[in-house]
Amino acid sequence: MLEKVAVTDTDRPKLTDKMLASDKISEAMIVSTCNRVEIYAVVDAFHGALAAVSELLAEHSGLPVTELHKHAYVRYSEAAAEHLFSVASGLDSMVVGEQQILGQIRTAYAAADAQQAAGRTLHELAQQALRVGKRVHSETGIDAAGASVVSVALDKASNFLGGDLKGRTAAVIGAGAMGGLAVAHLVRAEVGSIVVANRTRDRAERLAETARAAGVDAEVVGFDDLATALSRADVAVTCTGAVGAVVTLADAHRALAQPGRGERPLAICDLGLPRDVDTAVAGLPGVQVFDMESLQRDPSAGAAATDAEAARKIVAAELSQYLTAQRLAEVTPTVTALRQRAAEVVEGELMRLESRLPDLDDGQRGEVARTVRRVVDKLLHSPTVRVKQLASTPGGDQYAEALRELFELSPGSVDAVATPTKDLSSLTDPTLSGDLSAALEPAVTTELQASRKDGTA
Repeated sequence: MLEKVAVTDTDRPKLTDKMLASDKISEAMIVSTCNRVEIYAVVDAFHGALAAVSELLAEHSGLPVTELHKHAYVRYSEAAAEHLFSVASGLDSMVVGEQQILGQIRTAYAAADAQQAAGRTLHELAQQALRVGKRVHSETGIDAAGASVVSVALDKASNFLGGDLKGRTAAVIGAGAMGGLAVAHLVRAEVGSIVVANRTRDRAERLAETARAAGVDAEVVGFDDLATALSRADVAVTCTGAVGAVVTLADAHRALAQPGRGERPLAICDLGLPRDVDTAVAGLPGVQVFDMESLQRDPSAGAAATDAEAARKIVAAELSQYLTAQRLAEVTPTVTALRQRAAEVVEGELMRLESRLPDLDDGQRGEVARTVRRVVDKLLHSPTVRVKQLASTPGGDQYAEALRELFELSPGSVDAVATPTKDLSSLTDPTLSGDLSAALEPAVTTELQASRKDGTA
């Protein structure tokens, strides 16, 4: 399912444009990793936007919407922010605690920003999520407890090959971020040599040079020479992001039949999404394929419970601060508009006083003006301070609405102070925590994920 829905870097701009073409969606960001496809969107109508996103994913994947709904779930309001903070912290990763997701979120955010698809809401949300992720990794032991998907895969490959990769030959197919991570792990494992294959030779050369700089022999081959690369390898890591299989059954047959290969076993770590290796390859004698499905079942993919709990507490505290700031941002324009209205009334009354008492000298006129302004400021001080305090509580947006109603502040007067954004600040009614039929909020996250830690899709 996830392979069919996967969004490549090439797909992302097109899908983002299609979302923004909907009159229901004003901001959008797509996060696509080895075990998730998520769409974060700021929308004007919940149900209409959810339908638009579902139809877009159905069109992209070639699957009916009804089939997608069996595997999709929705986060909205503060639950959407909490989810992104958890994802950035590595709590929702296949390998709990891995740091690669931070870079993937940063890439998704940069892509949305470059495409002008991220407005104020997504800017604030994504930047805060990145800060939360950094804090979790620096203040907890979740990094030590967890590991990257690459390290888990190579550990399994090492065990299959006898418990050690030292001095062995490795093939890395794909020179992107995951390929770079694979080379780094292979260098630390003290492999004897690395063969890098990539469609773009320049990127493969740069990755090979990185390995050479670390003291490991490395060379580059083209995709048309994959069989030769595999024939020399004890372990291969594939991570291309290609749509179809890169390592075919024919490639594997030719590799195993090469002179000098003998009976040496071959471990293949297929980290591509969609998968890079033809599923039939796993049935060949002497070949073991470790794919994303098998990796997520590995016990080493979990972080220690205490570190995970510490990370969750940080996420909860950061979420509370974020929502408080969002609620305050919502009420501030109303408070400012009220003070502007009061200032206009004061100026109007002082002008009337000027016409009624023209004989006042400048000193008297100034003293009257200061007195009137002090009286108005004192009258407004307590309610404006109190409404800001109340705004930081769940449902606090209702107090801003009451203020607008009591003082007859038109929407236009508030708009003139600060252009309203469809952000999470007004989406904090706890009564909406689970009933989609009641969910009319603007913030929605649609996520398809291979599996959850509790075993449900």
